[in-house]
Amino acid sequence: MIFTPNSVKARLREQPFRPLQIVTTGGQTHDVWHPDLVFVTEESLIVGLPSAKDPSISAGLVTRVALAHVTELRDLARAVPPTSNGPAA
Repeated sequence: MIFTPNSVKARLREQPFRPLQIVTTGGQTHDVWHPDLVFVTEESLIVGLPSAKDPSISAGLVTRVALAHVTELRDLARAVPPTSNGPAA
């Protein structure tokens, strides 16, 4: 599949948002846990690393990924918060 800026934007705008992993031709992966952390241009995606304080804001570290090298937008399983702080019975 060839990804276009519009196809990536459509995936990021799906409601509810589903976390995704960007996979490249080189086998690199970039996890996206919030749609605000991806800036889409005509030729690339700029992916921000989330801040520990607010996952919708970048910690200041970004990676540029050429759209031509995106091979897959893979769904990530949502992290399930623990229900207790002890071991499972």
